[in-house]
Amino acid sequence: MPAATRTYWLTEPCRIRREDNSIRIERVDGAPVRIPVTDIQDLVVFDHVDINTSVMSLLSRSGITLHVLDHYGNHAGHFAPAESMASAAVVRRQVEITADHTRRMTIARALVHATAQNLRWALDTDLLNPALESLSTKLPDCDDPDAVMGQEGNFRRTAWAVLDTQLPAWLRLDGRTRRPPTNAGNAFVSYLNSIVYARVLTALRSTPLHPAIGFLHADTDRRRNTLALDLAEPFKPLFTERLLRRAAAQKTLKPSDFETDVGRASLSRDGRKKVAGMVKEELAASVYHRSLKRKVSYEELIHLEALKLVRLCLEDKPYKPFRPWW
Repeated sequence: MPAATRTYWLTEPCRIRREDNSIRIERVDGAPVRIPVTDIQDLVVFDHVDINTSVMSLLSRSGITLHVLDHYGNHAGHFAPAESMASAAVVRRQVEITADHTRRMTIARALVHATAQNLRWALDTDLLNPALESLSTKLPDCDDPDAVMGQEGNFRRTAWAVLDTQLPAWLRLDGRTRRPPTNAGNAFVSYLNSIVYARVLTALRSTPLHPAIGFLHADTDRRRNTLALDLAEPFKPLFTERLLRRAAAQKTLKPSDFETDVGRASLSRDGRKKVAGMVKEELAASVYHRSLKRKVSYEELIHLEALKLVRLCLEDKPYKPFRPWW
């Protein structure tokens, strides 16, 4: 992951045009902003954007991914560079490992167990201990992805109910709803989950892995990059539930940050700006990495997670999903 580049978050309607080897972002209520492509890792678009083929050609040639989130925070799609970092040798090995049922299920179970432990860590409560113990007992007997994800769903429903006890009434999930989210809490979760997915996808595209060859979601979601879905799971608690809990405790969010209607909700324009700021700050936060013996940002942790799977393919080093150690 190039250290000199960064993610740009476009939270308002704008027009993007090419200007030599830079992009020019034109906003209705502000002066144009010019950004050299050498400064861009990827773009995350939260609202309507007018973009032409000249810009897309420049982004592709520069290896820049454009992620699009729809009005309700779902990851609507992305524009990826034509050239991929994927390596034939790594992809062949990736296919071999995912085709080995025993190895694939070992990784799938490990992902779900780590995600549950991370969610317990993020909510910081003993109320989830019984559910976590139950999951730990049942997971070894799950021998197909549907069964594993069923156990994950059971744990998440318990965790979300516990999370609701830590939130004000107007921000509670009251059960997970999607496409569209039905209330403010679910709208926040949808946006943050999509952002985590986008960050993971960008990280994977800088490795020789193929993002569509996954372990856990491969049979349940054939339309998206299932490896990105897999690696996003253990990171969602770090960003989504943890930031929602923090925002509630610090009263960062307010009802006016959301647009609500009967049976649907989304972030308002001010809400999108606020959430983008929260995520940027969190991605830039750093912790001391015991193996690397230096500080790494949360953004880099995602890239390092992808490299674990590269080592699995190239060195046959067992994959252990991300767990916070701080």
